[in-house]
Amino acid sequence: MFAHKYLLWLAAFSVLTFIASLLIIPILLVRIPVDYFVAEADRSTRISLLTLLSRILKNILGIILLGAGILMLFLPGQGLLTIVIALSLLDFPGKRGLELRLIRQPRVYKAINWLRRKYKRPPIIIP
Repeated sequence: MFAHKYLLWLAAFSVLTFIASLLIIPILLVRIPVDYFVAEADRSTRISLLTLLSRILKNILGIILLGAGILMLFLPGQGLLTIVIALSLLDFPGKRGLELRLIRQPRVYKAINWLRRKYKRPPIIIP
């Protein structure tokens, strides 16, 4: 009985993350600034308490989604998609390089700019 209930919750979470990703990812891709991958990130040394709290919460959510995504690789669900969302939330060394490697893939770059064109946004500039 416990396993059945657990699998039902995982299936519901899987459907929820899939629907959320279909809604949220296009919005985020359209809202990315054109020079996001060219401009240097603001590395200010002063961090407010609200900024620190939001980064902690964002990373906690990223860790939870990463764990769920890894589980979904073996159970029903959108495992890879959940892992990608989790990695976008997490702050870790080398994240910028990983993002650049991903965006430089011709199919990814073309798909993102197709979506941006659809919403009348200029294409993303990559170095």
